[in-house]
Amino acid sequence: MRLARFRWWHIEQVLPIEADAFGAEQWSPAMFWNELANGHFYRVAVDDDGTLLGYAGLTVALPDEAWVQTIAVRRDVQRRGIGRLLLEALLAEAARLGARSTLLEVAADNAPAQRLYATYGFEPIGVRRGYYQASNTDALVMQRNEG
Repeated sequence: MRLARFRWWHIEQVLPIEADAFGAEQWSPAMFWNELANGHFYRVAVDDDGTLLGYAGLTVALPDEAWVQTIAVRRDVQRRGIGRLLLEALLAEAARLGARSTLLEVAADNAPAQRLYATYGFEPIGVRRGYYQASNTDALVMQRNEG
């Protein structure tokens, strides 16, 4: 498995993963196009034959803040370190660009993702009530401060 730059031609492969991972809150193709057009840092994880396994994205708000926009891994290959690898790539990019803090929003009922983020130093700093509108699920805001 390797990480590669998320390109426009990956969008079609990402959509089924997005739908499975996020259901009613899934991003549209236009949302991915917008992220790529704006030059945000996105990576895909692909296996040796080029099959897409997962993806992740980061937005940097200069001078010193970064936001994890999304991370998703195909359900049949979860728990193999792909999410960790993608998160590490995002955090490395945030550090390279000088971000002093990295933030993210995660569904309040997504304990596995929250545990993953906690192992990388993310701590809860707030709740956005009803953030995920289709399901009215709260989002936990988590933050990691650099050195």
